[in-house]
Amino acid sequence: MRRRDVLAMGSAASIATAACAGPGAGTRGGSPPPAGDRRSELYRLLGDVPDRQRPIAAKKRGEEERDGYVLESWELDLNGLEPVPAFLARPRGATGRLPAVLFNHSHGGGYTIGKKEFVEGRSYLQPVPYAKVLTDLGYVALCIDHWVFGERSHTSEADTFKAMLWQGRVLWGMMVYDSLRALDFLLERPDVDAARVGTLGISMGSTMAWWLGALDERVRVTVDICCLTDFQALLARKALSQHGVYYFVPGLLKHFTTAQINALIAPRAHLALAGLQDKLTPPEGLDVIDGELRRVYADMGHPERWKLLRYDVAHQETPEGRQEALAVLRANL
Repeated sequence: MRRRDVLAMGSAASIATAACAGPGAGTRGGSPPPAGDRRSELYRLLGDVPDRQRPIAAKKRGEEERDGYVLESWELDLNGLEPVPAFLARPRGATGRLPAVLFNHSHGGGYTIGKKEFVEGRSYLQPVPYAKVLTDLGYVALCIDHWVFGERSHTSEADTFKAMLWQGRVLWGMMVYDSLRALDFLLERPDVDAARVGTLGISMGSTMAWWLGALDERVRVTVDICCLTDFQALLARKALSQHGVYYFVPGLLKHFTTAQINALIAPRAHLALAGLQDKLTPPEGLDVIDGELRRVYADMGHPERWKLLRYDVAHQETPEGRQEALAVLRANL
């Protein structure tokens, strides 16, 4: 099959079809598979990941006073393969168990940045970094360096992806695994209320937020900013190069559409923020996802818990979007 024929399989005409009767939409006696079964199916696509129940080891490197909060530096053993550096921010002087947020850093080609985005911000985020914003709200917040980023940027994304593929692993699967284990670490802290936890991020961090929300029911609220990408729309536009190689999971399209992954978050709260000029999220794909999730949340009796807001910008967080994100966190945490 020629390359252009492969890409043609993602034609615009297939987008709506995939949303209604897409991969993994098989039924049992006319009923969709239970959400728990679908979560297990999604998790299996992540490749040969470490044992989900392996013990986590953590070594505190230190802490420092910041503007209204305390920043802790940690080295975590989440996967048994390489250490995972992390920043944890907590409100200064707070007592008792607090709500918590797992912040997922972006890509943007900034391989040496990683978790520093959490405390220093990025050009496409609003000026006040999320470590400051979240602790001002009274939350404990954690951000790890993902594979090939920050202190883990010792090997290129392409080389890491290829080496893992040879070993039966998937780069995105290993990144998601680390996020799930980071959530385990966060929720074990004595100052965190495990019943009130959310996740958010922009770009790659947005994708991580909705994968994490789909796979882990402990996540009470998901906020994804500028990366709710419909896979079929991306194929139709021949725009796969807009996303890094980390993004691609072998066999995923045989089992799930983007909307079907995000449906696993329902009926928990989910806010998506998108730019109408963002090449990473084709607007026709956003239409498909929005339509499907509106139906899913309505069928579950909570239409108000799903919201997609679009702004006339490219790949960036807007002031209005920042306020919406904070509002949905306050309402649900």
